[in-house]
Amino acid sequence: MAHANENVGWWGRLNGYQKFVFIVATLAWMFDCLDQQIFNLARPLAMKSFFADAASQKLYGSYSVSIFLIGWAIGGMIFGSLGDKYGRAKMLGLTVMIYSIATGLSALSKSYFDFAAYRFLTGLGVGGVFGLAVALVADTVPNEVRPRALGVLQTFSTVGNCMAGLIGISLATYWTDAKDPWKWLFLVGAAPALLTAFTQLKLKEPQKWIDSKKKSDAEGKKAGSYMELLGDVRWRKNAILGMILSCAGVVGLWGIGVFSAELTGDIAKLEGKSAPLWSSINLLVFNIGGFLGMLTFTRMSQHWPRKKSFLIFFLGALVTTVLVFQFLRHTHQIFWMSPIMGFFQLSVFAGFSIYLPELFPTRLRSTGTSFCYNVGRIVAASSPFTLGILAAKLTIAAGADPLKKLDAFGNAASMMCVIFLLGIVVLPFLPETKGQPLPED
Repeated sequence: MAHANENVGWWGRLNGYQKFVFIVATLAWMFDCLDQQIFNLARPLAMKSFFADAASQKLYGSYSVSIFLIGWAIGGMIFGSLGDKYGRAKMLGLTVMIYSIATGLSALSKSYFDFAAYRFLTGLGVGGVFGLAVALVADTVPNEVRPRALGVLQTFSTVGNCMAGLIGISLATYWTDAKDPWKWLFLVGAAPALLTAFTQLKLKEPQKWIDSKKKSDAEGKKAGSYMELLGDVRWRKNAILGMILSCAGVVGLWGIGVFSAELTGDIAKLEGKSAPLWSSINLLVFNIGGFLGMLTFTRMSQHWPRKKSFLIFFLGALVTTVLVFQFLRHTHQIFWMSPIMGFFQLSVFAGFSIYLPELFPTRLRSTGTSFCYNVGRIVAASSPFTLGILAAKLTIAAGADPLKKLDAFGNAASMMCVIFLLGIVVLPFLPETKGQPLPED
């Protein structure tokens, strides 16, 4: 019988309810990522509605990314803790509702200031989803399939990103005469609110969380407490080192990678093509590469140590990101350059979903995972601003030549790629968790 079970794939080892939990959590995270990428597509168009000059559009567009990431970090910290205290399922439904409503409200923005406020609120909801979804699945599925399930959950984030790319392509192709097309993008992003009905009515809290809550209450230990997360030597070490590891990936993506869309848009303008269309195409092919990268990381996690996999993919992210920003100068190049960068940059996020829950006990799992994943957002929030200042200084030195301006932007992004080395440097100090049970107090 055991031999027959070994031949059953990870999906076949889940019962009906476990499959339902996986699907709901995966959809919540997938639509969350759809919302993130819709923002990246809508941002340049929205800035044109608020500011007449290109310099202000770039500057305040970078500010809006920083504001979104700060909201993301704060929301992740708050809801990660509440998920351990009051339940993953309850908080997951609430966070999806927050980011969906705030995304819809973004379409009603009349000025940059209310636009920025709505993006901050959206960030609060978006930030809470990852830690809650990962903890919910980790505490629900059998231990032997947990890494595979969590890796696949993260892989579906690229499906949400690809959906945003297809929506952007459709808008740029067929809705070229629409007034304020960025508002339609945000209205589409509000659709996931429908998912909250299922999460609130059908999901139950995992039995593992219920048992852990009773045990911690009986022993006088606090679930979801940052004091206890950072007060215990073991969990504090894992939290700080896991945060540094996550910071490398988060800053690499949000401080550098997402701006490949703007690079592509600028190149398209020089070639007399539609910048929104080619930015959307870039987003699509970048995430197709990311989908394959996440599946590869997930597969490797079954056979290789976690830290070895991170080492390989962080090195790949460093090399390919520099390659793109230094040598991407024609729109046709994105069809092979962007997928390669996406393959390595996004693959480490599958690693985060697999590895971070393995660092903390049940009563602190959502808190610890959210701490690692979201504190990096605070650092990442400064990255667009840093990139903007660095690019501006190099652009001034480049003069009026548009190709030199592209080179200046590429040089600024390449300099910031040193962040990927941070993820490599911290690896020797982190525990290897492959084949180990989830930790408990």
